[in-house]
Amino acid sequence: MNTTIIILIVLGAIVLIGVFLYNSLVTKRNRVTEAWSDIDTQLKKRYELIPNLVSTVKGSANFETSTLEKIVEARGKAMSAGSVAEHGQAENMITGALKSIFALSENYPDLKTSQNFLSLQADLTDIENKIQSSRRFYNGAVMDYNTAIQTVPTNIIASTFAFKESAFFELDDEAARKPVEVKF
Repeated sequence: MNTTIIILIVLGAIVLIGVFLYNSLVTKRNRVTEAWSDIDTQLKKRYELIPNLVSTVKGSANFETSTLEKIVEARGKAMSAGSVAEHGQAENMITGALKSIFALSENYPDLKTSQNFLSLQADLTDIENKIQSSRRFYNGAVMDYNTAIQTVPTNIIASTFAFKESAFFELDDEAARKPVEVKF
């Protein structure tokens, strides 16, 4: 009788530990999803500002067409990106195109003094800072989640219930790691 009770207690403890570990993994996975949602929200805000920026630049200057085409193309690729890696590549393109626009705007005094352009610059700077902050939070959540999946004993639960690693949101281009310069 005592042996049966001990076995039931041990089995109960194992089940409770398993439930705790499973719930811990679900919480970490949900934190990763929430963090990506924060990034996605900021990226969408940036995507919404890009057509306004292009219109302002077109309206205020005889701007280089290839530069404007680059940013429109980059925006299209970013909006259709499916994976985190694809988003990272597309964001590199957008950052590079924005830097080109801001660098070339130096040659257009009317554009530099346009209130609409200056407002868009301020908005983009704010969004870039929020994206950077959201990316740090997301990558921290991914690190916690991936570490939990890879360490004992949660790796047993993770493999049993098909928890998959999440990808970090990384920028490949060294130039894209620098903030967009929007001051004149």
